[in-house]
Amino acid sequence: MKCNTLISASLLFFSMQIFGQVYTDKIVGKKNEQLKDSLKTEKYPYALPIWGEKVAQKGYKLPYSAGVSVNYFWQESEIVISNLEVGFNHGPLYNLDEIIRFDKSTVEAGALTIRPDIWLLPFLNIYGIFGKANTSTKINAGVYVPDADNNWSEIANFSTKANFDATTVGIGMTPTIGIGGGWLALDMNMAWTDISSLDKPAFSYIFGPRLGKTFKLPKPETNVAVWVGAFRVHINGDTNGDLPLSDFIDLSSAQVKVDSGLAKVSENQTKVDNWWDGLTPAEQKNPVNVTKHNTANRALERAGTFLSTLDGALSTASDSSVQYSLQKRPKDMWNFIIGSQYQFSKHVMFRAEVGFLGSRTQALGSLQYRFGL
Repeated sequence: MKCNTLISASLLFFSMQIFGQVYTDKIVGKKNEQLKDSLKTEKYPYALPIWGEKVAQKGYKLPYSAGVSVNYFWQESEIVISNLEVGFNHGPLYNLDEIIRFDKSTVEAGALTIRPDIWLLPFLNIYGIFGKANTSTKINAGVYVPDADNNWSEIANFSTKANFDATTVGIGMTPTIGIGGGWLALDMNMAWTDISSLDKPAFSYIFGPRLGKTFKLPKPETNVAVWVGAFRVHINGDTNGDLPLSDFIDLSSAQVKVDSGLAKVSENQTKVDNWWDGLTPAEQKNPVNVTKHNTANRALERAGTFLSTLDGALSTASDSSVQYSLQKRPKDMWNFIIGSQYQFSKHVMFRAEVGFLGSRTQALGSLQYRFGL
């Protein structure tokens, strides 16, 4: 079985944080008195942000009010799959949670995005996200059934790596505060990622607090900023889809695996029946034995029904389809991030950021251009 688009598309876990590190800075300190005094009398030349002139005249230094950045984002993350239901040819869906076990499923994504933004208020930046992504999903899983001693064994397995393209759009905002070069930013965005095999776009919500410090360089308007923070992602857990049977399994080896799996189900069912029939009436009333018997029968019946239905679908494989429903979530909601930005001028900035710890690793590179609006 290769499970291709079924798992790869439905388990999309592509989420990005496109934060632009500029902020409204409160000028403090005796050495900056001249700059602070000049801001009090300077006429602010742009329409945005709202209240820009009033804030500037109170001693705040504002960045240019609009900008656009080009970003490359890479991420690898482990995911957890649950409540998996699969059906064939628009028949009933079978819940496979009890008999399917996944071993370290991961999604790797690389994306190129464009991020336009404006400062709506002196302390609130809003932005859009437009991106194209290349994503690959690695899945390792097996079908397990119990025997008479409640020992679960694998009767079929599959491992796959599937690649696909995706389009992402999103919106976000970043409230910030800056005093004397130190700053706090609370970035958050919502994104929708479209893949042809999904019934609807996958939704993700990102939250990323950052605490940083900007250091001036000798050349005017140049500086280097460094920061630490966190990255939290939430994705819409429900996924449904419909695809050809050939995208679900490797047809060249499917019949052999199905026949082998049905034989093992039958063998284990015989062992369970013999064990149960060999118990005394008193032993059959023992709650432990009752639970063991019911669990084994339920799992074996579910595996047998699923494999038998798949066996029937294989007889018309060219015309057969698979319907599926599942829930997915990141293995870890949070990870740690560090980053830095070099401001070449008030117009041009270069940024890099990495995230690590937990089960997610990520990297971001960005070029930003800002202008007054």
